[in-house]
Amino acid sequence: MKVPERIAPLIEEGLVDSVIRQLMSGKEATVFVVQCGDEVRCAKVYKEANKRSFRQAVVYTEGRKVKNSRRARAMEKGSRYGRKAQEELWQSTEADALHRLAAAGVRVPKPYTFYAGVLLMDLVTDAEGNAALRLNDLTFTAEEARRHHGALMREVVRMLCVGIIHGDLSEYNILLGADGPVIIDLPQAVNATGNNQASSLLERDVANLTNFFGQFAPDLVDSEYGKEIWSLYKNSALHPAVVLTGHFEHSTKQIDLNSVVREIDDARAEDAARRLRLLQRI
Repeated sequence: MKVPERIAPLIEEGLVDSVIRQLMSGKEATVFVVQCGDEVRCAKVYKEANKRSFRQAVVYTEGRKVKNSRRARAMEKGSRYGRKAQEELWQSTEADALHRLAAAGVRVPKPYTFYAGVLLMDLVTDAEGNAALRLNDLTFTAEEARRHHGALMREVVRMLCVGIIHGDLSEYNILLGADGPVIIDLPQAVNATGNNQASSLLERDVANLTNFFGQFAPDLVDSEYGKEIWSLYKNSALHPAVVLTGHFEHSTKQIDLNSVVREIDDARAEDAARRLRLLQRI
């Protein structure tokens, strides 16, 4: 097929030999099957910001660190350079996350390079060597559903152990490879320690998977793996080999509202005193 304009730089650099076909087009990118020497891989070409339906919501980008202070200031101001830098960060986040997750043993496509806004990575295939299907294109027996659900809960744990939450995990971005489920699409990957919405995003990811597999194995629907995983993480008890139960003990302790109000008042008073000291120095 004709070489897409965005992949041409990779061919010029010798990273890709030829484009075989388009694999899919989604809300954030178009993926092509490409030939790289003796290997068949896939090239993910990110769509321009104004052509994406998935936006860089603050809920995902909060807590992402930018090493270059000039870039960070420009991104905060929203200048043209800042918007360009923000777009580059959004695109490179997936490559960075894939490298970290692959090194931690998480089942994700192996990344090779990120060049000119194109991510080159392994093509996930099924047992017959064909491009693997997404979970939403498949049906399962109750036993298969429980097995895949359990496997994915372990992947969620491994991800969180290295501080990453997918943030948009569902049956639409998991492929069923020859050896089991493979997680894809991570440009919105969340920093678990720097994002105030981390716990709710993790629980939503888990709920999406539980609801999907619950169609085939209804006994999964009432499980609470999301709350259990986050509780273990919060208490520094989460590790890749942890045994999950799907149960979570909800606290029955009543909230002391007066104590909460006193803490808020103390914080306000401390902030006011700090501001006063700053004014006195001027």
